[in-house]
Amino acid sequence: MYAVIRSGGKQERVAEGQRLRVERLGVSEGTDVELTPVLVVDDGRILATPDELAGAQVHARVVGAELGPKIRGFTYKPKSNSRRRWGHRQHYSTIEITSISVPAAR
Repeated sequence: MYAVIRSGGKQERVAEGQRLRVERLGVSEGTDVELTPVLVVDDGRILATPDELAGAQVHARVVGAELGPKIRGFTYKPKSNSRRRWGHRQHYSTIEITSISVPAAR
């Protein structure tokens, strides 16, 4: 069984026990979170419509936090002595998928 979840504007395919890096969730380490499934595949049974996914849940535990790579940028405007250096590091949360639950077949 696997699911496709939505987190931080991105979608990711996950299975139970898998660890992955998502954009920062804003919760402390060890906290359990519930993620929104977009698609669930359970032994050939595919749940994709909002009515079918009404009872589906993906539970995960936050196991850590990390920073992405440093991005450096430089902008300037010629002939005006205007220069600007900037940098950015994205914050990520590392989560572990603990369970994927689906409603009983109707």
